[in-house]
Amino acid sequence: MNGVAVTQQLDTIKALSHSYFKGIITDANDNLQPDFNGELFVEIYDKSINVTTLNNDNSIITYTDFNGNVHTDEPAYMEFDTRQSKIFNGRASVTNGQWEFDFIAPRDIRIAYGSAKLSFYAQNNSKDKSGYNTDIIIGGINENAPVDDIGPTIKLYMNDESFIDGGNTNQSPLFLAILEDDSGINTSFTAVDHDIIAILDGDVSNPIIMNDYYETELNDFTKGKVKFPFRDLEVGKHTITFKCWDTYNNSAEASLNFVVVSDTDLVLDHVLNYPNPFINYTEFWFNHNKPNEALEVQIQIFTISGKLIKTINQNILTNGTLSRTISWNGLDDFGNKIGKGVYIYKLQVKTVSSGIKAEKYEKLVILQ
Repeated sequence: MNGVAVTQQLDTIKALSHSYFKGIITDANDNLQPDFNGELFVEIYDKSINVTTLNNDNSIITYTDFNGNVHTDEPAYMEFDTRQSKIFNGRASVTNGQWEFDFIAPRDIRIAYGSAKLSFYAQNNSKDKSGYNTDIIIGGINENAPVDDIGPTIKLYMNDESFIDGGNTNQSPLFLAILEDDSGINTSFTAVDHDIIAILDGDVSNPIIMNDYYETELNDFTKGKVKFPFRDLEVGKHTITFKCWDTYNNSAEASLNFVVVSDTDLVLDHVLNYPNPFINYTEFWFNHNKPNEALEVQIQIFTISGKLIKTINQNILTNGTLSRTISWNGLDDFGNKIGKGVYIYKLQVKTVSSGIKAEKYEKLVILQ
């Protein structure tokens, strides 16, 4: 930690302190594994706290003491220690068995001193490793922390980063929030009103807490993503308002509009070819509401008089709602160059699983 081996006296993780960690992947005998190349996932937790259960069902404990007396008037409460506040959730590359990462601790850590927990998981697609450390002290505040009064930048999408505000999506979309801040994003549960939250359709009484859905980019604590899976949203127009805080408690807010289309329908929009006009190469782009579902796509190109001159068939599978993998070189079905002019094309898409179809017509222009 900060250039000092963990067997020696270590620095304290203080609020707003910038901490650096390095480590290695070992075998059961603590020998470095130089052939391990993969990714490390890190979770760092604030001190544990004592929590009492709520006894929601108003249970009563019945017991007999050492004198044979029966007691039936004790509420069924239970106390236990837990680590609720995750102050960092990041990723780092493992190269030749070695890794490193850094982060800035949020202002919202509990100021009292105690043991943090660092939890590690590493994998390289053939084997995995895990470990943890509870020897490092967390608490206090870095009085010499540099000034930061600028909030995070936020970009919002549905399913993938090609989503356009106001566009269509399926009933169970993946909400994406792309976040960036020089000091990192606050994921701590310690303070009130500093959570990563989303408000769906103005329902402020039911905020969606997204702290546990945030993860940094690989090797960069200043950037990260929230990935939150919605389930069975109502068909129609929706608005989501998103708010987050950096580790200095500067906030930022953004909104996204989207239209949920019934999963029983196949809906196509934003159909185009790019570039248009073109000479000898163009791509066909379209949005749909069937992410991660196999689709059969057919594009037929016609002259203005209605003669079919080219048919393209291709199966696609997209992580999000945008397809842009189908291209055309401007040749007809016989391999001949098509003359310049305006043409009509028909896009037809069918789901492989259910056979639902949808189609759209658009124009394209070929230049000589």
